[in-house]
Amino acid sequence: MTFITRFAPSPTGPLHLGHAFSALTAYDMAQTAGGLFHLRIDDLDQSRSRPEWEAQIYDDLHWLGLDWPTPALRQSDRLPRYRDALNSLWDQGLLYPCSCSRADIRAAASAPQEGAPLHGPDGLIYPGTCRPQSPPTGPMPDSPLRLDTARALARLQAPLSFTETGQGPDGETGTITPQDMVQTVGDVALARPGMGASYHLSVVCDDADQVITHVIRGQDLFTATQIHVLLQRLLGLPTPIYHHHRLIRDHEGRRLAKRDDARAIATYRTMGKTPDDIRQMLGL
Repeated sequence: MTFITRFAPSPTGPLHLGHAFSALTAYDMAQTAGGLFHLRIDDLDQSRSRPEWEAQIYDDLHWLGLDWPTPALRQSDRLPRYRDALNSLWDQGLLYPCSCSRADIRAAASAPQEGAPLHGPDGLIYPGTCRPQSPPTGPMPDSPLRLDTARALARLQAPLSFTETGQGPDGETGTITPQDMVQTVGDVALARPGMGASYHLSVVCDDADQVITHVIRGQDLFTATQIHVLLQRLLGLPTPIYHHHRLIRDHEGRRLAKRDDARAIATYRTMGKTPDDIRQMLGL
């Protein structure tokens, strides 16, 4: 089996040291295995994506010494593919429309009878406000859609699991407990307003279509993996091997964000740093 992995940044700001660590880790693992490294552009959020940031991604990664098959896959070109996947889940009776805003979800989750709001891998855990008693019928509507997680888990016969060669932030491995997933994940959004599909749905389709064998990414996405494995099973897609790596943090222990321009790759380039300097800074 050929080792195939990918790096999938969003063109919504400059790449920083955390991106460099993830991209270099994936690229190095592919090179060591004699495999293939793909670049994928996660530009579903067209309201924040910018052509100049996409161009900067290519420039920074080439400067670091990375190369990949061209053209890079761009998610904004694949909306019909995601729509087909949504239709498959709709036909299985596993989706329902949801008109709740983030404020609505926050208010419902904060209601006295619900207790304190709980966060999961999809943000605030959805309290089920729009969840119907039985699956909706008829054609799939062109509206925000959520997965009925409990119903989806009940549909599957075998237990869910995945192979993890790294570890989660607390040393977790690839065990998934369905009952815990209902409580700690909730009904995830799979079609979002103005985007066509959510991250969770698009990444599962893209990994399958690019024949990704190894997903290499930060530990902050470890808890999202159970969502991806569930969707893979429901859509009849293969489950890759996962490797979640440590996160690069600032001096106060916070995970780097794109607003942290002081640690942008372009900033270090302007300072005269070399790709080897970046590798040394990252412990590579």
